Amino acid sequence: MKRTHIIMLVAIAFAITALIVFSANDFSTYDSIASAQQKQGRFVHMIAKLDSTQPIEYNPAVDANYLSFYAVDSLGGKTKVVYHNSKPADLEKSERVVLKGKMQGDVFECKDILLKCPSKYKDDKKQLEKSLTEGS
Repeated sequence: MKRTHIIMLVAIAFAITALIVFSANDFSTYDSIASAQQKQGRFVHMIAKLDSTQPIEYNPAVDANYLSFYAVDSLGGKTKVVYHNSKPADLEKSERVVLKGKMQGDVFECKDILLKCPSKYKDDKKQLEKSLTEGS
């Protein structure tokens, strides 16, 4: 085997290793609130519902980059979520939210919120079914 081939194979192996190491955070799984509390200070993803029994704290006149609310996961775990950004539109209407951030004590410091609203797709499904039955 030529020397250049060996160097190329080593470079490719190094590149693959670097990609795996640097993208390890992207391969994370969803954590429950209890498991996120055990991973204090580590970046996690959680799926939860907005706790409608607790108030949402957001006053853009005082601080437009502070939002806090309580979230409940499917296992019944509950935590306060603090998000240092503007409030996402339709947060109250969302069935589930994906929260990305870190637990700091009893508070989840959220860096990113993704809203999951399957209700907006239900109407499309009903409309599709209606159009299919009318076309028959």
